[in-house]
Amino acid sequence: MPVMEEVPFITTPDNVTVSMLELAGVNAKDFVLDLGSGDGRIVITAARRFGARGLGVEIVPELVERSQRNAQAAGVTDRAEFREQDLFKTDLTAASVITMYLLPAVNLQLRPALLRLKPGTRLVSHDWDMGEWTPDRTLTVEAPTKNIGREKLSQLHLWVVPAPAAGLWCGDAGLQWHLRQQFQMVQGQAGPTADLKALLGHMDATTLHLWAPGAQARAEWQTSPQGPTLRVVGASGAWGPWQGQTLRKASGDRCTA
Repeated sequence: MPVMEEVPFITTPDNVTVSMLELAGVNAKDFVLDLGSGDGRIVITAARRFGARGLGVEIVPELVERSQRNAQAAGVTDRAEFREQDLFKTDLTAASVITMYLLPAVNLQLRPALLRLKPGTRLVSHDWDMGEWTPDRTLTVEAPTKNIGREKLSQLHLWVVPAPAAGLWCGDAGLQWHLRQQFQMVQGQAGPTADLKALLGHMDATTLHLWAPGAQARAEWQTSPQGPTLRVVGASGAWGPWQGQTLRKASGDRCTA
């Protein structure tokens, strides 16, 4: 069971709040979950400025009460909710966007749960990263009203939860992909059984990009009642004939007819 470090309440400057939501591409279709929501400004801004719905979870009762008053004053109580709740006991699965301003150790404790979320879920952390999980994008924002640090700058990190690609994938005519995955980075081998070649790749939400010398492919990860699939929606070079193929994940260590 994770041990919760005490996370001090440090106000996120208003311009940084807006930049976090812009970096995540928040819109009216999103549900924003702010972990350690403080005075509620991220969820309230998401509702008022971007039309999103949101939930803020905060362990300090006084801050939850302040957030509720702030939401009422902003006229967004129909789209902004706040709960006194342990963030480690919070259901994360409803969120399309998760925002955080937590300590590095807390980010790392949350990381396994975040990686299990629906592929394409966007995560934005103010200042702190997630160890070996490299951000998909990092943005530096001037923060003249920030009450910690000398440089008055904020680092904003964006991750997009990648679909799981590791394993053996089987297509027609002997097509096989043997893939290993670390976060969004992919590597392995691809080709007909008798001619496997090394490849590198990147999983961007549900889109898998693969490269090998003289060949490229792009595949879309999907779920089905029969299990996950990868459909090749773009292929060039030596992999051109793979265009349109659908690969299914093998249940064992070999492809069967």
